[in-house]
Amino acid sequence: MSFSPRPPSLSGCNSIQEQRDRWEKKCSRAVKELVQTEQHYCQQLELVTTFFVEILKAKGTLKEDVREGIFSSIKSILSMNLSLLVHLENGNVGKGLEQFCSHLHHYNAYVDNIYNANKVLAIQLKKSKAFRRFKKLQEARPQFNNQKLEDLLQMPVQRINQYEHLLQDLAANTSPDNPGYEQLSKAVAAVCEVSQRIHDNAQRHENHQQLCRVQKLLKGRKTRVLAPGRWFIREGWLKIVPSKGSETKPKMFFLFSDLLLEAKSCSPLSVSNGKKFVGQHAYPLQDAAVEKVFGHTRSHGGLLSLTFPKAKLLVMSNNHDDLNDWYQCLSSAIRKLQSKHTVVQRDEPCRRPLLSPVDQTNPVRKRNMNTGAELECSAPKRTKQSADTKQSSAEASTSSCVIL
Repeated sequence: MSFSPRPPSLSGCNSIQEQRDRWEKKCSRAVKELVQTEQHYCQQLELVTTFFVEILKAKGTLKEDVREGIFSSIKSILSMNLSLLVHLENGNVGKGLEQFCSHLHHYNAYVDNIYNANKVLAIQLKKSKAFRRFKKLQEARPQFNNQKLEDLLQMPVQRINQYEHLLQDLAANTSPDNPGYEQLSKAVAAVCEVSQRIHDNAQRHENHQQLCRVQKLLKGRKTRVLAPGRWFIREGWLKIVPSKGSETKPKMFFLFSDLLLEAKSCSPLSVSNGKKFVGQHAYPLQDAAVEKVFGHTRSHGGLLSLTFPKAKLLVMSNNHDDLNDWYQCLSSAIRKLQSKHTVVQRDEPCRRPLLSPVDQTNPVRKRNMNTGAELECSAPKRTKQSADTKQSSAEASTSSCVIL
């Protein structure tokens, strides 16, 4: 099945036939590029499967769970892409894409595992001398053109981004009256979902790295930064203006999606802790408010007034742009957190379960259990949770953060 060009508009065209020819050329060029790039992609996947996956399995250099941790669903991806290539080469673009999209769950599994694959690969390279030697020998093959295994593992992720642009270009130059247009549109939507999944995973991974970095900057285990659903926003120095008129004190502040952490520098005389900080106060943003005291114009800095349920801060900066960025970030974080909390409160009466006979007979015991749950949220543990549980636990932690 071939794709006919989109019918042109009469306005601004010297000839309808000339416009049709232009659309047809663009459509043919898009299909040709899709076929050529698919051929090269399948060749590369076959090389990785043959010279890495199959040989590692035959030699037993790595255990099965370790191989799956590194290569994930790459063999299934190769199988579905070889089938797609056959359809593309035979001109059955619509049917090939329809069949391809029905197996996109293999790509979902692969992109969800890519960061773990890099981690497992790095661990095995440190542990196994035999695997290091094997990897080096295989990468030296001329078929790989000096590409490292780390780069080859990124191919399915990169290919999804290529599919997104190629299929969108093809859809833009295909007539809606074409029999294969509906299949093409569904393929574009399905591929865009996987592409968005890759983007979301990248954001979560980057955020986790930022949280780990901040945690390493903090001395001791009293201040716990890693928490489900928490996002890092920014960090920087601000001066606290005391209420009794003494000198301002510079403090390092870390802003997250649910709290503002105040810290001070460790003693520079300490060799091991010279570049670390000690967490002093954690201010929850759930019922917080921020206001500019002055600094509305481009003057030399300004003041921000921060109001929390159990504390109030007056901070200043000599840099106007930096202060304005703090104000924008704080306002946005507070607004998002409060709007999320409002939605939860509106939905809560509909979700509230009926009390069992035991709960009705002992309401005091029920209240004590809730209080204990709130206290546990202030010191989150590293547990595996679903996405919904992570979000709810993050909301609970914002309401129970206390001054350290």
